[in-house]
Amino acid sequence: MLNELVVYLHAAGNSPIFQVFAIIIATFILEDAATVLTAIEVQSGLIALPVALGALYAGIILGDIGLYGLGMAGARWPRARRWVNLPEGERRAEWMRAHVMRAVFISRFIPGARLPVYTACGFFRAGLARFTLATSVATLIWTSALFAVSLRIGAVILTHLGAWRWVGAAGFVLTIIVIGRFAAHLQKRNS
Repeated sequence: MLNELVVYLHAAGNSPIFQVFAIIIATFILEDAATVLTAIEVQSGLIALPVALGALYAGIILGDIGLYGLGMAGARWPRARRWVNLPEGERRAEWMRAHVMRAVFISRFIPGARLPVYTACGFFRAGLARFTLATSVATLIWTSALFAVSLRIGAVILTHLGAWRWVGAAGFVLTIIVIGRFAAHLQKRNS
């Protein structure tokens, strides 16, 4: 029984469909960490590059559309609508519709900005097609850059750390998270 489970898990780990599903789910949890770890898996030869990048892009864009949908759902909730007074709310909605591309694109590169900006886009109905285009382009740029850096660092980790490679990978992921949080803190403090 245990032998069969090990064989099944090994086969599932080598299945591109299972890999895509796992990467997409990982992007919903922490997309930058998922990007780094996926790049290291590509570097180690466990995941094919096209499978990895396709799954990362799909998962991140689906998650972003989910945040937009969350904002739309919030706009239908009477209590949430009361938090936005109508005259000011209408100006914000008009501004968001006019600047959705810029707002989404910039927020992709500012740590901590995606959740409020993407849900606001949905709340103020900034236009799903334009939002999706903006988040797709920004995701292609940001994720590709982070993925490329992670491939390079992953090569060093896998080559030089041997049995300790997962400690190095965890350290790299933690560094990415801490830098993002620090940048968000500095940006908030300077606002």
